[in-house]
Amino acid sequence: MFVVAAAPHRISFFGGGTDFSDFYRKSYGAVLSTTIDQFVYVTVKRHGILFDEPFRLNYSETEMVHSLDDIRNQIARETLRILDVQPPLYLSTVADMPSGSGLGSSSSFAVALGQALNAINGRRMQSTELAELACHVEIDAIKKPIGKQDQYAAAVGGLNHFRFSPNGSVAVTAVRMPFETIRHLFDHLMLFWTGFTRSADTVLHEQRSNIDDRMIELTAMRDAADEALHLFESQSFSVTEFGGLLHEGWTLKRKLAKSITNATIDNAYETARKLGAYGGKICGAGAGGFLLLCAPPEKKGAIRQALSPFKELKINHEPQGARVLLSPLHPPQA
Repeated sequence: MFVVAAAPHRISFFGGGTDFSDFYRKSYGAVLSTTIDQFVYVTVKRHGILFDEPFRLNYSETEMVHSLDDIRNQIARETLRILDVQPPLYLSTVADMPSGSGLGSSSSFAVALGQALNAINGRRMQSTELAELACHVEIDAIKKPIGKQDQYAAAVGGLNHFRFSPNGSVAVTAVRMPFETIRHLFDHLMLFWTGFTRSADTVLHEQRSNIDDRMIELTAMRDAADEALHLFESQSFSVTEFGGLLHEGWTLKRKLAKSITNATIDNAYETARKLGAYGGKICGAGAGGFLLLCAPPEKKGAIRQALSPFKELKINHEPQGARVLLSPLHPPQA
């Protein structure tokens, strides 16, 4: 018995930081994001009888343990505990992105793992249930200083507006745009790997501690997510206006914590702007990972050459969220 599940990475365009409970419980939060064609894959199978250990995990490390409590991977340990999946189990994961990339990799792993473990137990969860399971594991069980946007993006998939209410509920609005318009938007996007990986927790701890002092900036970032929703839903979607909103959002985000940016990132961003980029931002918590830019296609060559020390990653829109790819219990999903 085995299962292979996958969950996509995401790019958060607007509102990141307002999905913290410290913010949305005082008013409400809003994030507009999209999933992309880069994934975390999780395989779960019944461990063979010739192996001595009840649990074997392969990720960036290898664990062979006899007790659930001895599992060092916190997300795996707590998800197994909550879903009560009995050993012997073998669990492995691979990803298209390195950890610390700013594209929600840990939450994509949590969501894919929840999907796989439910499937091997013969169960299915709705996407929002799967998101809440991952939120509970990451925020409540292991106390990560994060919000709810990544888990929902990975579970639901596609281009969405998420509204985080003071009572903790999340309203999901799928942005309905013609495929040609989404492709037009992605034709203007560029994603550059800065070469810096970082612990998001370090940056987010600082950002979270500053929330009370940055309510004006965070409220403006939330309002930008709402404004972007109206922009996407309008009959005359403008990539230029979208890029301008990105630039305004990045200007606000830089004020949330000193560790969000550095001289290398700032120089690359300003260079791209001088060469015609409408706007952009550092994805995720900041301090490294990926630099997202929105630029006219005819300007991309010059920007690409100027930022040549950075690796560019080609991305496309991914309309689906977490899914079971292979399982004896369930046929592959299209």
